[in-house]
Amino acid sequence: MEKQQVKEVENKYDKSKKLSDENFKRLIGVKKKTFEAMAAELRTAYKEKHKHGGRNPKLTIENQLMLALEYWRQYLTFAELDFNYEVSESAAHAITVWVENTLIKCGRFSLPGKKALLEDSELKIVLLDVMESPVERPQKNKKPTIPVKRKSTQ
Repeated sequence: MEKQQVKEVENKYDKSKKLSDENFKRLIGVKKKTFEAMAAELRTAYKEKHKHGGRNPKLTIENQLMLALEYWRQYLTFAELDFNYEVSESAAHAITVWVENTLIKCGRFSLPGKKALLEDSELKIVLLDVMESPVERPQKNKKPTIPVKRKSTQ
């Protein structure tokens, strides 16, 4: 049997480095400088977390950040992220939670809160991106879903 040649697929971060600044912001959601600052913060946090050793991650810090940004920006499921980045759903969830907590903890990448927006006299309009999605719930009624006969055991 002949061995099949497997083409090495270029990872998303390497592909994104080739983009212009404008296209990078359009696709990723943050500017290149902001992305690099976030990645640097994550690198220092990772070194601190693993200073006593541990397994090497399957994804680079940059690809972990790309995974989290893709999750936040495009609302992908962890199953889709699993397929795109070749990690398990639980690993994709753990990466997203770690990136989020690390970036919140550093304090450099937070958005102003509601109070800050209300106190700012220069702001005239605030836009919110919200979406309602209906959730199916069982109807409440007096009939049980499965009728059960009462046993008159004494």
